[in-house]
Amino acid sequence: MLTEIMNKLEQKESRIIEIRRYLHAHPELSFEENETAKYIEQFYKDVDIDKIEPHFGGQHGVVVTINGGKPGKTIAIRADFDALPIEEETGLPFASQNPGVMHACGHDGHTAYMLILAETLAEMKGELEGTIKIIHQPAEEKSPGGAQGMIKAGVLEDVDVILGIHVMSTMETGEIYYHAGNTQTGRADFTLRIQGKGGHGSSPHLSNDAIVAGSSFVMNLQTIVSRRINPFDTAVVTIGSFDGKGVNNVIKDAVTLEGNVRFMTNETKEIVEKEVRRLAKGLDETFGVTTELKYSNDYPVLFNDPEVTEHVSQVLKQVDIKEVNEVAETTPQPPSEDFAFYLQEKPGCFFYVGAMPDNSPSYPHHHPKFDINEKSLLISAKAMAAVVLSYCGK
Repeated sequence: MLTEIMNKLEQKESRIIEIRRYLHAHPELSFEENETAKYIEQFYKDVDIDKIEPHFGGQHGVVVTINGGKPGKTIAIRADFDALPIEEETGLPFASQNPGVMHACGHDGHTAYMLILAETLAEMKGELEGTIKIIHQPAEEKSPGGAQGMIKAGVLEDVDVILGIHVMSTMETGEIYYHAGNTQTGRADFTLRIQGKGGHGSSPHLSNDAIVAGSSFVMNLQTIVSRRINPFDTAVVTIGSFDGKGVNNVIKDAVTLEGNVRFMTNETKEIVEKEVRRLAKGLDETFGVTTELKYSNDYPVLFNDPEVTEHVSQVLKQVDIKEVNEVAETTPQPPSEDFAFYLQEKPGCFFYVGAMPDNSPSYPHHHPKFDINEKSLLISAKAMAAVVLSYCGK
């Protein structure tokens, strides 16, 4: 059966690419997706599925169920479909038609391969064991993420294992990577408002400079990683916005800073939050300012179940996917990913398919010139098919 599905997917490769290019040209943001969700729903009207649930959990997510002809496990496979608020600079003939919005992370490719894979599995459902649940999830890119809403609405209630793929422009095309245990960082965000006292640039003694206090905070923040975190652990603390613009002869009375935190363990998460709060509070006494800190823990650390990951890696190493040159273990990955919420509820594995372009520069995810090698889409479909059939087929 796997050979037949592989052959079918090969015959449909051009359709996968066609869908990807359409989605790439029509990106939508976070919870605002409407047309993308409608496109997904419309696609399934001609597919022999058993159930479709649009607007799942009150969101724009779409959940599709394919029941096999024999009893067995329920396997969930997920693809996200949101874009990013980035002005595209790729120059592609199918570049974004929506100004300031771009598929800069590969989610268009995730959706494209998943639609054709679902169609192909549905064509073979009489020979399958168990149930396959297709999760088309919105809002992976924007906190609090679409996964939590899907989970609260019960998407995982009957699921035994959940699987996901991310195409990676930074990894060689033709290679598949996996990692067991803590695999992607958790994330936290914070906003700090510092209220001082404005005044004339010539008379600092009559003012209280919020920019000076903010600058001190930015510099001292770096001591959290260098002096508070075990050197064998991972943590990143970034200030991404310092709203201090004014004029050259006016002392700024207030500034707002926005920061981002990444971590690989709950212990590190707690240490960083404690230290950020301590340093912010210390500004009040040190500089005589008033501070307001809003700190929010966001996506958890993504934990791949070791047993499921071992199974996935062995399947992919043993199956003959002619487009794949290597299946290998990778190091933990720095970005955060709301697939982590699913893995807190059910055992599963989130793995990576290399998508580095062949003859053009490779730009990182979230870059305005980001693009993927479209060969990775067929590889993703075949790899996911192999793993799904290891649970639901013969």
